[in-house]
Amino acid sequence: MAKTVVGVFRMESQAEKAVAALRQRGYSDDEISIVAKDTGQAKKARDEGRGSGMGATMHDVGQGTSWGAGIGGAAGLLASAGAIAIPGIGPLLALGPLAATLGGAAAGGLAGGLVDYGIPEAEGRQYEERVKRGDILAVVSGARDVDEAARILRENGAEDVRTR
Repeated sequence: MAKTVVGVFRMESQAEKAVAALRQRGYSDDEISIVAKDTGQAKKARDEGRGSGMGATMHDVGQGTSWGAGIGGAAGLLASAGAIAIPGIGPLLALGPLAATLGGAAAGGLAGGLVDYGIPEAEGRQYEERVKRGDILAVVSGARDVDEAARILRENGAEDVRTR
C-alpha cells in the first residue's frame, strides 16, 4: 500500500506554504491533494468577472491570500481542482488525485474516500468533521519519505498529522 501523510490546516496561508514547500522538495502534483470547504465565494467571484477557472475558486476557499500564488503557479495542480458535493458536508473543492477518488465516492463522503489512502474510516470521519468546520485537509500520497512529508506539513502549521 502506498505511504500516505495527512494533516489539517486551520488557515489557508499555512496550507499554501506547505504545498509550496512540498513542491520545492520534489513532490509532484500527483502526490499532493488538498480538500477544503467551498464557501460559495468562488462562483460569485467568477460571476463578477474577478477571475476565471479554478484559480479564482481556490482564492476564495477561505479568507486570505491567493492559492495560485501560494502554490507557486502549479498549473497542473490547479487544473485538477474540482467542486464536489458531498452529502452531509456540502460543496467541497478538491485538488490532486484525491479529487478523482472523491468524485467517484461522493456517496461515501470524505471519510470513505480516504479509506483508499489507507486512512481508517473512524479517522477519516475526524478529518471530515474538521473540513466541515472549515479547516483544510492536505494529503500526500505515495510519499517516498513519510517523515519528511510529515515534517514539512508540521513546519507549516499542520495539526493532527498522521502517517500511514
